[in-house]
Amino acid sequence: MSSAELTSGEYIAHHLTNLTFGKKIDGTWGFAADGAEAAHMGFIALNVDTFGFSLGLGILFLYVFRKVAKNATTGVPGGLQNVIEMAVEFVDGNVKGMFHHKNTMIAPMGLTIFCWVLLMNVMDLIPVDFIPHTASLLGVPYLKVVPSTDVNITMGMALSIFLLVLFYSVKMKGLGGFAKELSMHPFGKWGLPANLFLELVNLIAKPISLGLRLFGNMYAGEMIFILIALLPFYVQWTLAVPWAIFHILIITLQAFIFMVLTIVYMAMAHDSHE
Repeated sequence: MSSAELTSGEYIAHHLTNLTFGKKIDGTWGFAADGAEAAHMGFIALNVDTFGFSLGLGILFLYVFRKVAKNATTGVPGGLQNVIEMAVEFVDGNVKGMFHHKNTMIAPMGLTIFCWVLLMNVMDLIPVDFIPHTASLLGVPYLKVVPSTDVNITMGMALSIFLLVLFYSVKMKGLGGFAKELSMHPFGKWGLPANLFLELVNLIAKPISLGLRLFGNMYAGEMIFILIALLPFYVQWTLAVPWAIFHILIITLQAFIFMVLTIVYMAMAHDSHE
């Protein structure tokens, strides 16, 4: 579907609408006809495009890393093995610099988060009409191809990390130690109400800021690509190429920030303030 067939508002709305499956207004189950019907489906609706692309990219990440690990050589490595080894060493160096406790899960989790988020972000560099137009020829009315522009994905990942932070906070400090951390800092026992308020706000802000930061940056980047696509063809390349080059930095930086904050939050969960 090209911008010439729609008004500017319809074109933007079309590209920002997910392929959503759920309970329709008439009571039947199926795909939403538009954004309004998708909103009516409520919490139990499934954004099929987000789920499919994120799952596919996760499988791609696992497949490539497993293949490289199985075929790794001790001699002169190939190009792909070099890239994978650089990614592993990069993440491992960051983990060693920020996480000073013993937990063998942190480095693999950091690597998974960095690579998976980066792959989801890279989808933003595909021309905005290419995959949706191909899908429309097959009868698929809506298709968002960048999973990290869906707040459900970014907040889902952030909440998963938040649950891990809570789990390790209790595991490493004990329930009493974690409760004491929330209620006795920074003003001591006489400032308990203020301590509890400040610490709870700080705790709850972690997953919200983590998820919304990634979503906001990627959503804004996608919106700029969509707006550029509305311009005449000869102007599009003038703006799209420089923005795409700059956007490579953004998508990499956002994956890095998400990974770093995850490591930092996990390190804080392991730290003792006795």
